[in-house]
Parts: sequence; C-alpha cells; structure tokens
Amino acid sequence: MRMRAAWLAILLVAGCAKEPANTYQGYVEGEFVYMASSQPGQLVKLAVARGQTVSANALLFELESANEADAVRQAQQQLQAAQAQRADLATGRRPQEVNVTQAQLQQARAEAERLGLQRQRDEAQYRAGGIARAQLDDTRTAASAAQARVRELEAQVQVARLPGREQQMRAQQAQVDAARAALGQAQWKLAQKQVHALDAGLVYDTLYRSGEWVPAGSPVVRMLPPANVKVRFFVPETAVGALAPGRKLQVRCDGCAAAVPATISFVSNQSEYTPPVIYSNATRSKLVFMVEARPAPEDAPKLRPGQPVEAVLQ
Repeated sequence: MRMRAAWLAILLVAGCAKEPANTYQGYVEGEFVYMASSQPGQLVKLAVARGQTVSANALLFELESANEADAVRQAQQQLQAAQAQRADLATGRRPQEVNVTQAQLQQARAEAERLGLQRQRDEAQYRAGGIARAQLDDTRTAASAAQARVRELEAQVQVARLPGREQQMRAQQAQVDAARAALGQAQWKLAQKQVHALDAGLVYDTLYRSGEWVPAGSPVVRMLPPANVKVRFFVPETAVGALAPGRKLQVRCDGCAAAVPATISFVSNQSEYTPPVIYSNATRSKLVFMVEARPAPEDAPKLRPGQPVEAVLQ
C-alpha cells in the first residue's frame, strides 16, 4: 500500500506533463515465490545464487536429512516384516512342522493298535476268569485314550496345512497397509529436505547461508518466475470504461531497446483518489482505476520490479 501511494503521487506529478491520450505512467511489479521446506533442518547445500536464472525442477537447496533417511529404512524393514507375516499366514505351517505332527500321528496309531489288541486279550481273559474287572476297565480306558489321541493328531495335521483364519488375514493385511502408509510418510519427509524449482525463473534473493538452521516453513530462496512479472498503471475514470482484460498494449521503459508487448489481465472495479481529496462533482477527474498487464514469459526478463514504465494502449 505504501508503494502504491508513492506511485500515485509520482503519477500525479507525471500527469502535469503533456502525455498522449493513450499513454499512462506505471511501474513493474513482481509476484515473488518464496521457496521453503515443510521440515526444519540445517542448510547443507545452497545450490543457487542471487541473480541466477534456473530451469524448472532445478535443485534450489538441501537440508540435513540423516534422521529422515534412517526413518525411511526403518519403515521399509517394518513393511517387509509385516509382508512376511502375511505370507506365513497364507501358507500355513512349515513342511518340517507338518512332518513332526505326522510322525506323532504314526506313533499314536501304533499305540492305539497295540492297546486295541491288549483290550481284546483282556476281554478274553476276563470271560475265562483270569483277570479282575478293574484290570479290564483300565485296558479299555487306555485303548479309548489312544484312539482319541489319534483323532487329535489327525486334526492337527489338517489344521497345519490350512492358511491363517480369515480374521487373522484381515488383521495382518491391515498391518501391511499401515506399514506401507508409514513408509510413504517417511519418504515424503525425506523428499522435503530437497527443494526444487517448480517453474523456471530468476533467483531474486537467498535468505539463508550454508550451515544455518532453517525452521520449518521458513523461505530460503525468493524466486520470480517470468509469468509473475506484471505492469501496474492507473487510468482516469474517463478511460477505464474502454479497458478490459485481453486488450493489447506496449510497455516502454528507459534503457529498453524496444517496446515490450503486454496484455491487460486485470482492471480494478474500485476507484482511488490521487491525491486524497473530498469527493464532489468537481473532483471526479481525480478518480483513477488500477490496471494490470502481463508481458509474455519470454519478454518478462526485459523488465525489472520497481522499474518505472509507460503503458501505451493499442
């Protein structure tokens, strides 16, 4: 606002000179882009210098990233562990574990067969009066227990060959998804330690030096892309009605080899006074409206922010 007020005062003085009806005094303005990282850290590399023109995706600066790199490796290991557990649930027990259970089953079958034969002999002996009732009951109990043991081991073999239960699989898949999300977050934080130019442009200023600590969100490089250069001038109330975005004009400046073509991009719908006066019908001629025009990106480097210019309407 202070800059605008100063320029309005300059325009008032300039208005005292005789200018063509289609020529207006103005100045160049830049919409700067402040490049910063979302993460804090020590500035270990400043890859650009003030006044340098860089291309899109060029490295601007780099912050210390050892902690973030370790976090990425940790997240990768956790993801691999969760994936391995999911694969283990999907395949059931290992073949060696199944073989152990099968060997136990064979032993149990042999024992059940032996106790079955013993029961037959004891039943014959009991009918002949050779053994007591209690001994026969013990033999029958042992044979029944042996058969139950066989059925138990047969079920264990079947279960060992089955994958994990559906609920277990869903829970483990959730662990895998969470580990993958944690890895993505760690990789994003690591990537934030290197900041690249989104568009080609001029490095207008650098705000930190290598070795300094940069807080999160604090700009390190101030850039001016060509598309962000604009010309701002003011026209009287009597001329603003004929202006609209898209109209062509020529920008002239001291030291410019030739006029720079530009296109009106904005016409303010709010009037301003220059200088401030009390409004009346007698002072309507003091009303001005701000107009902005933008040169083509290839012509923008010919203009500098703060430079006084003349806008010549076509």
